[in-house]
Amino acid sequence: MAIFSKRSIGRLNSCHPDLIILFEEVVIGFDCTIIQGHRGEKEQNEAFNKGNSKLKYPKGNHNSIPSTAIDVSPFPIDWKDRERFHYFAGYVMGVAYRLHQEKAIHNRIRFGGDWDRDNNLKNNKFDDLVHFELYPAKGKRGVVSNEDYRATYKGRR
Repeated sequence: MAIFSKRSIGRLNSCHPDLIILFEEVVIGFDCTIIQGHRGEKEQNEAFNKGNSKLKYPKGNHNSIPSTAIDVSPFPIDWKDRERFHYFAGYVMGVAYRLHQEKAIHNRIRFGGDWDRDNNLKNNKFDDLVHFELYPAKGKRGVVSNEDYRATYKGRR
């Protein structure tokens, strides 16, 4: 069983509780590393300027506190192995679906390799294969907030 490094734990803890629960579950079955959770103004604008993000600060989902987006890679990282990133994303999305069905997490998840959530990975115009973000549940206008989460899930962790 894999476990997160101290660095990954620190990055994970900057995220929304749904993402924390999800990736604590994912790492049990698939070794991975947290690349980034919360992103400040300087980091976000650098990501934008390098072409790694489509949004400037403060419009990115990484910019909220807690972050509603996370960048995670299978470990060890091999940036040239796209198939492994897709395989990992399928695993993450399966775990996320199960946790959402079990009501362990409130929000659905969107993968940066399938922005429109149609399960067609070839029609993506911007691939961010390490990116996962909260996506509002059906019938909800926005992501379930941290405060709403605490009221519902006292003692889950």
